[in-house]
Amino acid sequence: MTTDDTKTPGGAPISRRGFFDLALGGGVIALLGAILYPLTRFVIPPESPEAVASQVVAAKIGDLTPNSGKIFRFGKDPALLVLTKSGEYRAFTAICTHLDCTVQYRGDLERIWCACHNGNYDLNGNNVSGPPPLPLTQYNVTVRGDQIIVSKA
Repeated sequence: MTTDDTKTPGGAPISRRGFFDLALGGGVIALLGAILYPLTRFVIPPESPEAVASQVVAAKIGDLTPNSGKIFRFGKDPALLVLTKSGEYRAFTAICTHLDCTVQYRGDLERIWCACHNGNYDLNGNNVSGPPPLPLTQYNVTVRGDQIIVSKA
């Protein structure tokens, strides 16, 4: 054994050329990692929490006629504002509890209706017919001036 040779962990000698080949290979791998990591972070950004809305202005007085409804955004999700025949405002999540379809108000039935599988909810958000297993989440409705404010219960 010469003084130029070093030994691998297994005990076999490694030449000077072999050592530089390993060092160069490790350097190339480190360089690729230093290039690819920032590119990957740029292409796939980290998840950031979305601002959670606790109340929104859903509509203005006069936007709805009695026995009609309106879809609006509540944070990132759709919501439904209904003006009943008796003049009472009610608000619900507009996401069906069956398959997350968007529900709508049907004035002819006086019910909230899901077109995906003909699910029906009453004006309290309770499921009346069809496959929806749970009631809709109901929101609080407040009228301030000419604005209709919807907030979480």
